[in-house]
Amino acid sequence: MPRKPSSVIKKDKSVAIVTVSPKYQIVIPKEIREYLKIRPGQRLIVFPYSGRIELVPDRPISESRGIAKGIDTTVKRERS
Repeated sequence: MPRKPSSVIKKDKSVAIVTVSPKYQIVIPKEIREYLKIRPGQRLIVFPYSGRIELVPDRPISESRGIAKGIDTTVKRERS
């Protein structure tokens, strides 16, 4: 009998066990979808990293606006 998926969400930490279907598909647990605000039809960037699979939501660049607000931009740069 296959194990049921289990998941735990705590602030920035989440753990889930999922099963790969015969078509190599997985279901992202509801708690994680809600936590990351993943919607049906949304694209994910998938890549291998250090022996594991990373799934990263593909977000529009406009959502990054203001991410560096308050950063010190007075750093001297090299001239070419």
